[in-house]
Amino acid sequence: MAPRKKKAQISVYLDPATMGLLADYAARRDQPQSLIAEAAIASFLSPDAAEQREATIAKRFDQLDRRMARLERDLSISVETLAVFVRFWLATTPALAEPVAQAARAKAGERYEAFVAALGRRLAKGPRLAQEIAEDGGAAKA
Repeated sequence: MAPRKKKAQISVYLDPATMGLLADYAARRDQPQSLIAEAAIASFLSPDAAEQREATIAKRFDQLDRRMARLERDLSISVETLAVFVRFWLATTPALAEPVAQAARAKAGERYEAFVAALGRRLAKGPRLAQEIAEDGGAAKA
């Protein structure tokens, strides 16, 4: 068995915030702070550290790209859904005579205010419709 080389000791000054991060990380990993610091320094000084950072950044960009693609798809579906609804509504709802139309416009203002209030409450507290649909779909498959 080869004899172990004794490690050299150094003194390092860390600002309190960095020291707190180091202590928290070491405690979560149940490892000595010196081991975490040694690994961090080795990683920093590693000749392939730049490539590792580049790979990490590329991975994150790929994740963001996939998320953006999903958002674009979801937005496109939402716009198409609204367009289909408006076309259907316009095709199936007859125009009102003028005296009735004035009363309908007045009532529409009240109904719109109630709609906006209900939407605000829903956005503030409840699950989103997409989440409910996903949960209903998952329950249907089970």
